[in-house]
Amino acid sequence: MIPKIILGKGPHATRRTIAYLFGNGRANEHIDPHLVASWNDFAPDPGRSPHRDPKDVEAQLAAQLDQPVKMLGDKAPKYTMWHCPVRAAPEDPILTDAQWGDIARRIVATAGIAPEGDEEACRWVAVRHADDHIHVAATLVRQDGRRPQRDYDQRAVQREVRQIEIDYGLRRLKPGDGTAAKRPTSKEHFKAKRLGQEAASRDVLRRRVRRAVAAAGDEAEFFALLEATGVTVRLKRGPSGDALGCNVALPGDTNDKGEPVFYSGSALAPDLSLPQIRRRLATTSPEPVTLRPGNPWHQATNATERIPHHLTHGDDPTAQGQLVALGAALDLLPVTAPAALKAELEQAAAVFERATRSRIAADLDSTRVLRRSVQAIWKDPTRHGDIAGLAMLLDVALTAVAYAMHWHRSRQHAQQEAAAEQALVHLQVAYAQVAEPVLVGLASRAPSPQTKRRFAHHLHEAVPEHAERILADSAWDALATVLAEAEAAGHNAATVLDQAISQRTLDDAHSPARALTWRIRRLGERHAPGPQAEAARARSVTPRQAAPVQPAAAPPAPQPPPGRRR
Repeated sequence: MIPKIILGKGPHATRRTIAYLFGNGRANEHIDPHLVASWNDFAPDPGRSPHRDPKDVEAQLAAQLDQPVKMLGDKAPKYTMWHCPVRAAPEDPILTDAQWGDIARRIVATAGIAPEGDEEACRWVAVRHADDHIHVAATLVRQDGRRPQRDYDQRAVQREVRQIEIDYGLRRLKPGDGTAAKRPTSKEHFKAKRLGQEAASRDVLRRRVRRAVAAAGDEAEFFALLEATGVTVRLKRGPSGDALGCNVALPGDTNDKGEPVFYSGSALAPDLSLPQIRRRLATTSPEPVTLRPGNPWHQATNATERIPHHLTHGDDPTAQGQLVALGAALDLLPVTAPAALKAELEQAAAVFERATRSRIAADLDSTRVLRRSVQAIWKDPTRHGDIAGLAMLLDVALTAVAYAMHWHRSRQHAQQEAAAEQALVHLQVAYAQVAEPVLVGLASRAPSPQTKRRFAHHLHEAVPEHAERILADSAWDALATVLAEAEAAGHNAATVLDQAISQRTLDDAHSPARALTWRIRRLGERHAPGPQAEAARARSVTPRQAAPVQPAAAPPAPQPPPGRRR
């Protein structure tokens, strides 16, 4: 159940609101508008007065609601109308008028508009003109001439509707922390439908702005990318000429005067104001960060694979920064992916967006490598459509998103946890589509049985606790292939296997065989060490070809969070 509080001002605010509530609606969506409750339970009802002109009844109702306001004259407050639509979920049962009336009374009481038993409270009505929602409208002057005590009414109403959901057996929404993006209004939804848009302009702009932030290296490039995607940009400048804010609009989205409908960045999401965008774009170290030569898919994968460590062992600001970077990576992936995967990846990015914000301020200092490597992929068209690179990145992204879900859960970020869980579902679908062809292709080139037995021996030596599971996995042939290819490139198979195992625990991998396949494929494409380097390494390890001892600073392996599927 979703409530939204809207304030109205001006001498005709009440009359306008009543006319809208009992009218046909902007798209003729209002059906049988009528009162389900009011401040005195016998207010005039334009929808249930068959022998009178409805317009006359509307005027009478508005006058009665406005009476306390008019008594104050020029001492009336600036905002005189309190309007709160309350909408049930599509899957919820249809409530009766009496039930909606009870819900309306609970809402005005908890908001401070009309506390229970207060006969001098504000005047209010609840109007129903559809099965799934009501509108509560009240004037913001009490009948004794005082102002209502409605401090933090939005939060209070949100808490009350969470309890209403329980009491009426409705779909239970997650409590928020005030960092969610603003939802499109009903008016915006109807307008999008009329214009033939798949989504409301607010949502379309949010996606385009987020993608531009993820792709841009500086502010000038950010604005250029927005304009390249068809976004109209209007800067708000200070006396010095410096840009203080940024408003954006879509072509064709105009108001009644034919002017573009602009949205400020903060109206799209709390982290899309120009100051917040500048913080994301700013270099956080004295020296510009440059990536070493190499495959940016591998670099992005390595950086993403470290996110669970940051979430389990880093401080909260660092962990939050990692989630911001992961969200930016997901924003750009659809652009670089094959056409068949774009829709699923766009859905994943859209829902994970909610998991990138909380009340914890993000420290972005440790996120530069992931950001730059994903930008390098996006800027190089020859890297687009690399299904092996995408499969590797998605494999570790699945684990990172599962850890994000667990991180938010442990901090009681209910909406963010739910967003990460939804993103996980979309990423699993995309990963299954992209990984299977790559693994099948690798398995078709599996080495001889003798070579596979030798690799199996290495496995038992290096990772005995996972060896049997790996050998029984359908991805074992693909793993054997990448080991053989690494060996053909000059690597020692046992050494590269040890290195892959030491990179990160396999305890939380649903398929250790797949995880090792992608790691060894990355390691195998590196320059093979020479004989002297191999000899030096051999002298530094125990007689058994065991995995190198973990550095002393390495943390213990975290317990895998629930929800990971690979």
